[in-house]
Amino acid sequence: MLVVLMLLALELDPAPWQSINDGVMGGVSSGAMTVSPNGLVFEGELSLENNGGFASVRRNINEDLSVATGLQLKVRGDGRTYQARLRHDDRFDGIAWRAEFPTSTRWQTVKLDFADFEPVFRGRRVIDAGPVLPSKIRQMGFMVADKTPGPFRLEIGAIQFLDHHSTPQKSP
Repeated sequence: MLVVLMLLALELDPAPWQSINDGVMGGVSSGAMTVSPNGLVFEGELSLENNGGFASVRRNINEDLSVATGLQLKVRGDGRTYQARLRHDDRFDGIAWRAEFPTSTRWQTVKLDFADFEPVFRGRRVIDAGPVLPSKIRQMGFMVADKTPGPFRLEIGAIQFLDHHSTPQKSP
């Protein structure tokens, strides 16, 4: 039997989320985190103009996640594919670890083990960066970069970092 323990649930407050869109490179995409009755909403408009093509939000994580093994999200989307992103530092730029997940118009639970995350720098895979190190996670975010211009909307009902512990099955 596998018992899943929640290690940390992030508050569904838009205040700590920072928008970082392709405008930093000359693009014109927009995206921001807002609040809704169901939690948070990451929404905006993706544009490919001026070599653009991404919108993102991120926030700092100050808690100790050293025993975490993954992330669980409760989301409802628009059919697009989004990325969950983790960073080992609180810098603006640098290596991020990403895991993609498709969405539907129904609420879904998405479980992402840290082993599913790949290291990238500005969208390109970094071969020698190694895996996500839970004890070093300092930022968490979302990104849309699916090369499909137009509006996007991802509702987020829960963000939980998980700790998976195996426990023996009890005999009857």
